[in-house]
Amino acid sequence: MIKAKETWVTALALFSLFFGAGNLILPPLLGFQSGTLWWLVTLGFCLSAVLIPILGILAHAKLQGTIFDFGKKVSPVFSLVYSFLIYTISISLPSPRTAAVTHEMAIGPIFGTPALLTSILYFALVFVFVMNRSKILDVIGKILTPAIVLILLLIIGITLFSYDFIFGETVFTQPFSDGILEGYQTFDAIGAVVVGGVIIVSINLKNQTASYAWKKQLIRRAGWWAGLGLFLIYAGLIMTGSLLHGQFDAGVSRTALLSGISTETLGSTANLFLAILVGLACFTTAVGIVTGTADFAKHHFGNSQRAYTVAAVVGCVLGVAMGQFNVGYIIAVALPVLMFIYPITIVLILLNVVPERFASPKVFKAVVLATIVFSVPDFLGSVGWGETIAGIRPYIPLSTFSMGWVLPGFLVFLLLNITRQRKKQA
Repeated sequence: MIKAKETWVTALALFSLFFGAGNLILPPLLGFQSGTLWWLVTLGFCLSAVLIPILGILAHAKLQGTIFDFGKKVSPVFSLVYSFLIYTISISLPSPRTAAVTHEMAIGPIFGTPALLTSILYFALVFVFVMNRSKILDVIGKILTPAIVLILLLIIGITLFSYDFIFGETVFTQPFSDGILEGYQTFDAIGAVVVGGVIIVSINLKNQTASYAWKKQLIRRAGWWAGLGLFLIYAGLIMTGSLLHGQFDAGVSRTALLSGISTETLGSTANLFLAILVGLACFTTAVGIVTGTADFAKHHFGNSQRAYTVAAVVGCVLGVAMGQFNVGYIIAVALPVLMFIYPITIVLILLNVVPERFASPKVFKAVVLATIVFSVPDFLGSVGWGETIAGIRPYIPLSTFSMGWVLPGFLVFLLLNITRQRKKQA
């Protein structure tokens, strides 16, 4: 029998895992640009930013392993390369983005210092915490998330009760798929694969005498509650951005919009408080990413402390190099990378969630290969080479929505399982 307290504690842990402060800048601008179609954009965004990450946690609960276990049915070499790519992407894009968000929301407006100085000092502190592995940030993190959530709920609540439900025109031609692609930028599916195992290990340590079925049920219940919480926050922020469409210039940046909405609804003092909280939360995220990457390097180089240190240095140097740019630029740079790695990540999550009888090593290999092949046109389109592949795009279903991999991957999965079933009956 699972107690309500156990479910809520686990749900809060999962919620905190995915509730990255850097992600908060994404939903308001989506709403601001979506107009009357804010609800359709919300569904797309939450599909890739909420549902898929929660399924990633359920996959971890089933595997009881690490990121390496997600792709080992394809091959150990593939899984190692995939893990290396994921960690490299993590320290090159979402980690530096936390520094950029911190600068644009907190440091720049208050001190007026250049972004490069912020980035250098930010990752110098990250390096100190990574090398000393202090638990102070864990304690701070438990306070930050509830505080930020409370402020966001106030912003959403005030907006809903203070502004008329008048929406502007949408700028999106494909609102649902645009919402999905913006959800990629949360990196939460990658987060589920990378650090979801940490949550599972923690649950196992706290409930060592419990059965596997009990733990799996606990994670399933907590996962859906955490997902509901994320959905409500994201949907609220998207709707808030949509309702306040007339208060800001059309070219407003993501960070400026979030700060502006906070000031509009709560005043400048509360906005300053939110900016500081977001900055601290971003910092704890960066420390977690660099620490996780350094741990991965240490594990794969014979438990070498030197490998840990080198990985931490590389992570912080990349952080400084990318973190000096504005948030919009980092998001633009991330898009081609995500167009390639996110489909693979989604497919690995789904294949690890479905029952074993439908996901043999052969199915894993074929579906992942199909996904990689049909992700290439979407990747090329995202880097400006759309004209070179314009001739083949009409023949790839959903390619115009930058999701040309979906149907090929699903059809390969379906055909292999139908073939297996017929052979079994013969």
